[in-house]
Amino acid sequence: MSSPNTPRQCRRLRAEKTYGGKQGFDYFEGVARETVGASGICMHLLTIPPGGRAKAHKHDSHETAIYVLSGKAVMYWGERLEIMMETDAGDMVYIPANMPHLPVNRSSEPVTAVIARTDPNEQESVTLLPDLEAQVPA
Repeated sequence: MSSPNTPRQCRRLRAEKTYGGKQGFDYFEGVARETVGASGICMHLLTIPPGGRAKAHKHDSHETAIYVLSGKAVMYWGERLEIMMETDAGDMVYIPANMPHLPVNRSSEPVTAVIARTDPNEQESVTLLPDLEAQVPA
């Protein structure tokens, strides 16, 4: 593990170790301040198991970009999670900073995605929104 004071260097990582995110999923450890000393980006690999559902959350002041590698999922988003977006393998998803969202895998197959954020920290900008949980059907 590196620190922000690590000398500038190129690094190679493999998505082998996982960590538990506040959002309720296990993420494969990737590029972040905690792993390589990144200063402006964070990128991880996520697999959502069949029936998996995140907790309602947002990323304070940080944008998120997602590339769906495999599977199908839905993501509820909006101030009250009132909008539903379906995603399939090959889709790219943009989530603006401070946008409430909640992904769900309602299929019988896992969903795998690459997730990148403009926050170099793995979990620092995550704010849980428990008051929105009931807005998304189980």
